[in-house]
This record gives sequence, C-alpha cells and structure tokens, in this order.
Amino acid sequence: MLRAHLPLMSEVTKNYMKNKEPVYRRILLKLSGEALMGEHDYGIDPVFISRLAGEVKAVSEMGVQVAMVVGGGNIFRGAGLAGGGMDRVTGDHMGMLATVMNSLAFQDSLQRVGVQCRVMSALNINEVCEDYIRRRAVRHLEKGRVVIFAAGTGNPFFTTDSAASLRAVEIGADVVFKATKVDGVYDKDPNKFDDAVRYDRLSYDQVIEDKLGVMDTTAIVMCRDNKIPLQVFNLFNEGDLLRVVRGENVGTIVE
Repeated sequence: MLRAHLPLMSEVTKNYMKNKEPVYRRILLKLSGEALMGEHDYGIDPVFISRLAGEVKAVSEMGVQVAMVVGGGNIFRGAGLAGGGMDRVTGDHMGMLATVMNSLAFQDSLQRVGVQCRVMSALNINEVCEDYIRRRAVRHLEKGRVVIFAAGTGNPFFTTDSAASLRAVEIGADVVFKATKVDGVYDKDPNKFDDAVRYDRLSYDQVIEDKLGVMDTTAIVMCRDNKIPLQVFNLFNEGDLLRVVRGENVGTIVE
C-alpha cells in the first residue's frame, strides 16, 4: 500500500522551478518498470514514485503537456518468461498487464499531489482505466491532464520502448525522454568499465549501427523517420527531468 503522507515536492524541485521556461510544448516520458523499484529489489518504491510525481507535477505546472509510457519489468517481463519456457504471446500479455498495474500506481501518486491524470490502455480493461483512443488522449493533454499509456502497443513481440515511440508519433510529441538508471548513453557498460565514455549527442543511425542499446531498433527507427529527438537521462538524479524539459545539456541526445 502506498503511504498517504509523502513529501509532495522537494526543495530541489522547487528551486529548479524558479525563473525557468520550458522549451517543449508536449513530451513523452518513458519510464522503465525497473526504475519504479527505487531502492527495492521488486515491485514499486512508494517513496521514489512520490518524488517523481512531484517532478511531473512541476513540469505540468510549467504548461508542458505530459504523456507517459511505463514498463512492467519490475513485475513481469514477457521475453524473460518466454526464455523460461512460457509461450511468448502469453508472457507478453502478462507483461502488458504489469504495465497497467504500474500505470495505476503512478496515477495514484499523481492524484495525491493534485495532478489530474488518465490511464489509457491498449488492452480493453474498462473497469480500471480508459481504452486508448488517440483523439481522446490528445484532448486530455490539451486540458492539462497527464496521460499514461499502458499495455504497450497491445500486441505481443513489441516492447514498451516501441510503444513509447509509437505514442509519441501519434500524439505529436516534441521529444521522447527515456528515463533510466544511467546518466546517458555510453560506448560500453559504465557499470563494468571505468573507461566508458558518455556521448553528449548521437545520430539515430549511429545508435543502430553501433548497437548501443538505447532503445530497441523499431523504436529508434520510428523516432528517426518522424524526426522526434530522444533524450536519455538518469531518473535518479533529482531535478534532471526539469532540466531536460528546459533544454539543458543533460544526458545524451539522439537526433
């Protein structure tokens, strides 16, 4: 159960709100399911998602329209289940349902801090959230509501990265922000190699050719073909979400 009394907005977030203007009108924020674990080994860290909800609130109050896609890897990952012998389609459907659970949890955190939010699912689950309809999603954004797109694309064999790129194209987002546990894209794993070098900027084609693993190839190609920039940054650096919204040099930009 999420704790009822958590800090709505830290002093760090408040300070970054002062006298700063956003450079984007509409953003798509992609969160991995693993990121929601925070300091835990499984599930959802209520303290962490409460802090993140405060930052999303700050971004929304700057006049930026915020859409989100949340992964489900903190609960189930379809590809991993398939690797253990489960039918891949069944595993992917379980993963989609995990993203719905995460989306509902994040919706709850946003509502606790006074942000209007709608969860829209690519699978029909009318009892708990809305069905995804593009025009309705855009209308929600225009009214200042945060929209969380759940259940990926609604199809097996497609990742939530691909879902993020697809939804960004459909709603006309200015940028895709990929929030991860590292502060950008490196030439090799920075957790294993001390001499790993972080890129400030990359082209879509370089990401694909060098197999840098920013997002899956389908997602990168979709961003490239629709000229939507992608920015990768560390979700655990408090204030970085507000910095990237203002166009500051944070993480790695792929364009």
